[in-house]
Amino acid sequence: MSTASLSVRRWWKDPWRKPRFLQALTWGYLAWSLVPVLIAVAFSFNAGRSRSAWQGFSLRWWVGDPTAAESLLYRPELRASVVHSVWLAVATMLIAVPLGTLFAIGIDRWHGRGPGIANFTMLLSFVLPEIILGVSLFLAFIYLLRDVVSLGSTAQILGLVTYQISYPVIVVRARLLSIGKDYEEAAMDLGAPPTQSVRRVLLPLLYPAIFASAALVFADTIDDFVTVRYLCAAASCEPISVKVYDAARAAPPPSVNAAVTFMLVATLLAISVGFVAYRRITKAERGPAGREFIGFQV
Repeated sequence: MSTASLSVRRWWKDPWRKPRFLQALTWGYLAWSLVPVLIAVAFSFNAGRSRSAWQGFSLRWWVGDPTAAESLLYRPELRASVVHSVWLAVATMLIAVPLGTLFAIGIDRWHGRGPGIANFTMLLSFVLPEIILGVSLFLAFIYLLRDVVSLGSTAQILGLVTYQISYPVIVVRARLLSIGKDYEEAAMDLGAPPTQSVRRVLLPLLYPAIFASAALVFADTIDDFVTVRYLCAAASCEPISVKVYDAARAAPPPSVNAAVTFMLVATLLAISVGFVAYRRITKAERGPAGREFIGFQV
């Protein structure tokens, strides 16, 4: 029997011993997902206007001639949309994460049927399609709140916070369930009032989940399209995602690729900062003392 036949027979008896097919499928999927993104990033550094033929490396579409107003830095509408996208992401993060943390602690302390209803409401934003949420928020601001809040930046922030708050609630509540109530109860047994035990004992233990949820909220908000587009009233409040969508229907210059690359880098940077912060804060828990404590709890 040949070597190839033996290899096929061994693989047929135990296909999971060396799952080469699954490895090839995984690498093929990664290539299929990342190659188009890398091509779009590469053409943001193209020397010419072509978005199909490489004409040399250049920063023309990033920081090009100010008089031409073609680059991302000197094209007013693109620069304003990038600033607006970052501002929306930061504002949403600063509002949604503290509120979500407080909601998570409140739900964890809540007894009765209320926590189940609150959890279902938080998970509802992940189940419903985003276009339904966008249309619902648009109708709410048009018919219910038109005398209080008009469409624009304020409505966009309120709409984004409405469903982005689910991230910190779910992540922080999972952290609460994992650490238990032993530390907080020990602090109160030593004489700390409930507010001080939450502020000085519970919150430091929640920092990993808070940083992780902040990274998720920022990364998901900076490239949001549906909600911000429905709640936008003028060109001045259009984020970069809407600008890219409008430009894609025409013949956009490579400066649009530069804007997309900026969004990608900002998202990856936010996730990286959150991951590094999470690793540093939980370093003690992954050490021998942390593993011993976890084993004691189990």
